[in-house]
Amino acid sequence: MITRRQFLKWLGRLGAFGVLVTAYATVVEPLLRPRIARYELKPERWPAGLELTIAALADIHACHPWMSPERIRSIVEETNGLGADVIALLGDYVGGHRFVTESVPPNEWAQALAGLRAPLGVHAILGNHEWWSDRAAQRAGQGPPAGRRALEAVGIPVYENDVVRLTKAGRAFWLAGLGDQLAFLPSRRLRPGRPIGVDQLDATLAKVTDDAPVILLAHEPDIAVRVPARVALTLSGHTHGGQVRLFGWSPVVPSRYGNRFAYGHVRERCDLIVSGGLGCSIMPVRIGVSPEIVVVTLRA
Repeated sequence: MITRRQFLKWLGRLGAFGVLVTAYATVVEPLLRPRIARYELKPERWPAGLELTIAALADIHACHPWMSPERIRSIVEETNGLGADVIALLGDYVGGHRFVTESVPPNEWAQALAGLRAPLGVHAILGNHEWWSDRAAQRAGQGPPAGRRALEAVGIPVYENDVVRLTKAGRAFWLAGLGDQLAFLPSRRLRPGRPIGVDQLDATLAKVTDDAPVILLAHEPDIAVRVPARVALTLSGHTHGGQVRLFGWSPVVPSRYGNRFAYGHVRERCDLIVSGGLGCSIMPVRIGVSPEIVVVTLRA
């Protein structure tokens, strides 16, 4: 039989363990230097002779003390050093939780991102937090939100249901940027006829005018169930890998499909890569899913 003294000692050790885990989850892992998550894919019908490398940054969630402009600039430097052909920004640049000592205005995080460089350019979409944080856009039921204006002011194009045709070594491909699927807060969605998001997948892909491969940028990965095989690759963020991920499983995932689209490489009708992201949302906690920069290489 366990004695009272043994029980208290066990309880004390359990409490100390809990303190250590909490400290690691809030102070250590969220602030780790981003790891490089590399994927090498051979999509169906990818053209021979076109090897393309994409660096993707997702869910920065700028705020003090976890994601200051200084830290964003260090991530920018590391990303530039990866030698990617093109850089994709996958949304959620705005701080996503209340446990901050100081917010970072859009012009400051956008200016930090303005240092990104790639031969075929830097291309951005918005996430739900750019919309949710903009009260004027929520009231009006339309944008552009402040985050888009900030990015465009520093020369970074933002795609909302739009496409751009790029070429490498004479080989063409398309980048398609989807409008955010959760743009409007739940209180705004209750109004009759009010849409949940500003995404228009069919209209976006209809702007592709030839048979060159398409890479879709979509903040939330749930759209993957609707993306046709015509698209070679979809790049998404939003889930943060659940922020807590143990043995390949995340207990909480902000997706209708749970762990199906929580993290990593998923094969639907086209390839889907879901980034674990860089910052935190809801709570400043990460366990088992460190901040990351995604690098995808596509070849035939």
